[in-house]
Amino acid sequence: MAKPKLDAFEVGCPCCGALLKVDPETRAVIAHTPPARPKTFNDFEEAARAMREQESRKESLFRQAVDAEKNKANLLERKFQEAIKRAKDTPDTGKPLRDFDLD
Repeated sequence: MAKPKLDAFEVGCPCCGALLKVDPETRAVIAHTPPARPKTFNDFEEAARAMREQESRKESLFRQAVDAEKNKANLLERKFQEAIKRAKDTPDTGKPLRDFDLD
């Protein structure tokens, strides 16, 4: 006796919430409907305000990076001067010994 043809059924994806249409015969997804995405902004004014805030934040981050670069040069110069001072204070012991010299 012939099997009755089963209609495709729909299942919701537990991960993304999409609607999947599955063919029971082949057990394969035959259609995919993505979930509705919520609007990021309710109106144009809110989007424009968010853009202005983002611009001011970028400017602030840039200024911080510039200040860090200026301070970085001063810090490296101080470290270098300290290393020179330490090198002058420490006497030079001469040529270092190598394993080859010990034989």
